[in-house]
Amino acid sequence: MKKLLIIFLIFFFNQNSFSKEKLAYFAGGCFWCMEPVFDKLEGVNKVVSGYSGGTVVNPTYQQVVSGRTGHIETVKVSYDPNKITYLELLRNFWINIDPYDGSGQFCDRGKSYSSAIFYQNNSERRFIDQSIKEFKSLKVDKIKTSFTEFKNFYPAEEYHQQYYKKNPSQYFAYVKGCRRLERLKEVWN
Repeated sequence: MKKLLIIFLIFFFNQNSFSKEKLAYFAGGCFWCMEPVFDKLEGVNKVVSGYSGGTVVNPTYQQVVSGRTGHIETVKVSYDPNKITYLELLRNFWINIDPYDGSGQFCDRGKSYSSAIFYQNNSERRFIDQSIKEFKSLKVDKIKTSFTEFKNFYPAEEYHQQYYKKNPSQYFAYVKGCRRLERLKEVWN
């Protein structure tokens, strides 16, 4: 009986103590385009589109894109730190944005479409610096991506969630029309 109890306790602690889900917040222009680049990663459990960094509680899409709330389109990434690290999420983030554009991303213009990393503690802030050093091709003095202490996140309206899955034709037409992939090749190749 003792052996069975010990096995149960080991299993219970392995499942509950060491697999705590963590959250990370990234803004890379249109949140529709950031969902699939994180969804595809092993260890990412869920990606939610929303708004971070502003002053209005529970803003709407129209309020955010008007530029008067201070929010940025952001994705909340829920991940298992035993399967993927925050540093790996950062590496994935960088190669999916234009870090040199301070006026938006790709065809989306304005502050609400700018790129940002919302860090939650000093450890995450240090990982941001480490991730930049790892990319030898990054021109550090030209980076326009902001590194901002996390203060809030509000989920976007339901029709924005998983847009690329719900409306694949419109999504791919949007990505192609914005020339997102072409610009990413210019920046990272």
